[in-house]
Amino acid sequence: MKAIRTPGGLSVRVDPRAAAVVLLLAAAVAAAGVVLIGSGDFPIPPGEVIATLLGNGTQAQEFIVRDLRLPRALVGLLVGASLALSGAIFQSISRNPLGSPDVIGFGQGATVGALSAIVLFDGGAVGVAGGAVVGGVVTGVAVYLLAWKRGVHGYRLVLVGIGMAAMLTAANHYLVTKASLVDASRATLWMTGSLDGRDWAQVWPLLGMCAVLVPLVFVYGRPLRMLEMGDDAAYALGVPVERTRVVLMGSGVVLIAVATAAAGPIAFVALSAPQLARRLTRSPGPNLAAAALMGAALLLIADWTATTAFGERQLPVGVVTGVLGGCYLLWLLVTERKAGRI
Repeated sequence: MKAIRTPGGLSVRVDPRAAAVVLLLAAAVAAAGVVLIGSGDFPIPPGEVIATLLGNGTQAQEFIVRDLRLPRALVGLLVGASLALSGAIFQSISRNPLGSPDVIGFGQGATVGALSAIVLFDGGAVGVAGGAVVGGVVTGVAVYLLAWKRGVHGYRLVLVGIGMAAMLTAANHYLVTKASLVDASRATLWMTGSLDGRDWAQVWPLLGMCAVLVPLVFVYGRPLRMLEMGDDAAYALGVPVERTRVVLMGSGVVLIAVATAAAGPIAFVALSAPQLARRLTRSPGPNLAAAALMGAALLLIADWTATTAFGERQLPVGVVTGVLGGCYLLWLLVTERKAGRI
C-alpha cells in the first residue's frame, strides 16, 4: 500500500497490485465487448468495430454495431457489474463467501415478481421489469426483518436467506405450472437468463439506475470495509453501523433486481466475481471496482461463449454461467471446508 499526496494536501492510499488488476480487468472488459460486438452471422473484425464505434464505419456496419449489437454488449456489461457489486456488498456484510444475493433469495424474489407480472397480469417488458424490482425489494425487506435480532449478523442473514430462497423457488415453479402454455414458455425462457434481443429500451433504465447506485456504493466502500471487522469494531471506528448496513443492503437489492429485470436471473456471477477479484488483488475488503469489472468481464465472455462455441445452437448466457458457476461453487465449498469455516 502506497500513500500519494496531492498538491492540495489530500493523501490517498493506493494498492499498486489492486490498481494494476483494475486496469487489466478494464482492458479485458473493453476487449471482450469489442469481440462480442464483432461476432455473429455478419462477423466484423475488431479494428472495424472500433472504427464503427468512432463513426467511421459503413452504413451497414453502423446499423449492425450501433443498433443491434452495442445495446446487447452494454446490457451485458451493466448487468455483470451490477450483479458483482451486489454480491460484493452481501458477501462483505455477511462476512461469508456464500452470502451472495442469488444464494440468499434476492434473485429468486426478483424472479417471483417478474413471473407474477407475466403469469398473473400478462405484463409486457415494462411490467416484467417493474415486477422484478418490486419482488427483489420486498424480498430484501423480508429477509432483513427476519434476520434482525439486535442487529443483522452474517450467518443469520445467510441462513434466513437460504430458507427464503427455497420458498421463493417453490413459488416460481408454482407460477409456471399455473400459466398457460404460451406464458409458461415465455416464463421459462426468461428464467434461463439471456441477453438475446436486448436493445436500447433495456440499456437506458439500467444505465440510469447504475448511475445513481454505483457511486453511492463506492461512497460507502470504506464503511463497508469496516463492517467486515464486526459491528463493535465498526462502531469504535465511528461507522453508523445500522444506517450503513441498510443503505448498502438496499443498494445491493435494487442492483440485483434491475439486473434481473434487464436480463433474467443469471446465476453465479454475483457469487463468483467478488471472490475472483479478491483473489487477484490479494487485498482485504470488498474490492468494489475490481469486483464490478470482473462481473462485467465474466458475463461478456460467457455471452460470447454461449453464442459462438456451440455452432448454430446458440445458448442463453444463463446456461453457461450456471455451468461455470456450479463448478466454482463446488470448489469454494471444498476450500471452505478444508479451511474449517464450514
